[in-house]
Formats: sequence, structure tokens, C-alpha cells
Amino acid sequence: MAKRKKIEFDAAGQAPGRLASQLAPVLMGKHKPGYLPHRDTGDRVVIKNVEKMVFSGKKIEQKVYRHHSMHPGGLKEIPARKVFTENPREVLRHAVEKMLPKNKLRGPRLRRIKYS
Repeated sequence: MAKRKKIEFDAAGQAPGRLASQLAPVLMGKHKPGYLPHRDTGDRVVIKNVEKMVFSGKKIEQKVYRHHSMHPGGLKEIPARKVFTENPREVLRHAVEKMLPKNKLRGPRLRRIKYS
């Protein structure tokens, strides 16, 4: 079992994508000298001030989160402003999720994100 440290990040004034690009390697364990791609050796991450994240440019107005229900006409589109006002954690979680490798370790890595 890997020894996991708790690493804190402050999201105030940072863009979600820039912050996610710092969080993903820590969750994977790439910052450690003994990194192995098939082992989950990453650390726990605690994020503060998620509601104070900022979007650059017009992204808050133009960005759209899409998913499909796999039924005809089932494309759902939710504007970033609505997602961010309802749950800013979801915006960051989505960004981190897309930056992690698409394998069986993705879920356990995402569960190590905590918010304060």
C-alpha cells in the first residue's frame, strides 16, 4: 500500500484547466520518484476556495458541457455558467477527470479529491 500524503491547493483566482493540470499528476503519483503507470501511488488532494475560480476570456459564457443519453435526440447541453453557479466543484472535477488516464484507476484517483 502506498503512503499517501495530503497536499493542499488553493483554487482562488485560478482557471479550472490550469488547476486540473496541476492536480492530475499529483493524483497519479507522477511527482514521486517511484512512479509506475500500473500502480496507484498518488497522494490525496485537498482543494480550498473552489467557488473563487475564474474563467479567462468568454469561456464562462461560451463553454458548454455536453453528454448524450444514447437515445435519439438525447444530446444534453448545459452552459458552464449554470454548472458553475450550481456546483463549482463539478467544473473542477470534470476538468481533472478528463486529464486522468482512461483506465480502472481513474475512479479511485478521483475519490481522493476532497474539498474544504
